[in-house]
Amino acid sequence: MSTTNAVNFDEMLHEDGTVRSAYADFRNWYDAQDKGWLKRQDAEAERFFRRIGITFNVYGEADAEERLIPFDMIPRIITAKEWRKLTKGIEQRVRALNAFLQDLYHRQEIIRSGRLPVSALRNNEAFLSQMIGFTPPGGVYTHIVGIDLVRTGPDDFMVLEDNARTPSGVSYMLENRETMMAMFPDLFTQIPVRPVSDYPRRLARSLRACAPAAYNAAKGKRPVVAVLTPGIYNSAYFEHAFLADQMGAELVEGSDLRVMDGRVAMRTTTGYKAIDVIYRRVDDDYLDPLTFNPDSVLGVAGIMDVYRSGGITIANAPGTGIADDKAIYSYMPEIVEFYTGEKPILSNVPTWRCSEADSLAYVLDNLKDLVVKEVHGSGGYGMLIGPTSSKKELAAFELKLRAKPENYIAQPTLSLSTVPIFTREGLAPRHVDLRPFVLVSPDGIDITPGGLTRVALKKGSLVVNSSQGGGTKDSWVLED
Repeated sequence: MSTTNAVNFDEMLHEDGTVRSAYADFRNWYDAQDKGWLKRQDAEAERFFRRIGITFNVYGEADAEERLIPFDMIPRIITAKEWRKLTKGIEQRVRALNAFLQDLYHRQEIIRSGRLPVSALRNNEAFLSQMIGFTPPGGVYTHIVGIDLVRTGPDDFMVLEDNARTPSGVSYMLENRETMMAMFPDLFTQIPVRPVSDYPRRLARSLRACAPAAYNAAKGKRPVVAVLTPGIYNSAYFEHAFLADQMGAELVEGSDLRVMDGRVAMRTTTGYKAIDVIYRRVDDDYLDPLTFNPDSVLGVAGIMDVYRSGGITIANAPGTGIADDKAIYSYMPEIVEFYTGEKPILSNVPTWRCSEADSLAYVLDNLKDLVVKEVHGSGGYGMLIGPTSSKKELAAFELKLRAKPENYIAQPTLSLSTVPIFTREGLAPRHVDLRPFVLVSPDGIDITPGGLTRVALKKGSLVVNSSQGGGTKDSWVLED
């Protein structure tokens, strides 16, 4: 596997400096623009983001200030041919994830077969015993999925992580596109880019298609959809409010809801109104104080009883976090083949499970060359990037690994692809990943063309998370 010492694949330029076909039209346009005007547009983009409030909160910091998510105005461009291959691989993986969750909470055939050890579930906090034997409405567990992809070569896209619980970032995908269209409208008349602006409509349609049996379609009314947020202090609150507004759905907190007559109802100016589908952005543990954390004030007391009786759809289903587990991720090639009968179209990053003695020994011997992650970690927290860590940091992390090896996995330091960003001196390459967003309903799987490109704005950095200094950029999928 490549490391950071290898030559990174540049998505815009060939090794001889000529422009790849995906970027040819954009580069011609860019070279024809006045550089002073481009700098002014770059500053205007930042003012635009501040004006509409595209910010996020950073957990664990004393001031808990809201930060602007840095936006880079040079798009990340993917050809139609590349996207077709990606969508086939993403669809295959998402189908396997849903089948895997259905199996885990029922017969556990994959464990009986020996393809997945029972230790992967034992004492795993993401596996919810409350979901055993229960099938969500329509058989859908992961209604919204984010598949994190990295690229290491011309045809080498790999899955870095699966986000099957509450994937975030889609509002930034939409606002990035809106910003680009506002700043450079002529660019979109010259280059055929597939649209993403209809995502909220497609999300609403997909969620309504998952309405539970308690919804009576004969009444001729649309299922009622609400977005459940932990509140204004949540790091992704902007996105919760944005999506509710764009879908025409209600944005609610736990205090707005109560269980009435076997349904979950929300408070309105004319009394309480039953909800059919809740798009929840509250973690499992806080969803129902009667079932999970009794101290939670973010969820709804009794919602799990309503859910199990068929009175409401919760998207994504409780218990889907087991599919986000990075130790489970290491078994995804076997999981895909077990449930689809096919070899995975998209490969995994090679992964060492530190819970296994031989793997732990290898990781400890090669710590300075590896990336080590917590199995339940996210947002770039709790991880070690060996090549950029000091001897003191490596020694401290070694103690963590020895104390609780089952809490970690390790991967090689990939030679991530680069795309250009705009700097005062001109275009400069930076590392990126890509999070396409997938909608799942009984009607099928719907993949938005593009997704969220996250970019490491610091030269040489491999960390793209906004909480760790990364930014975002518009992702273009070209028409044929």
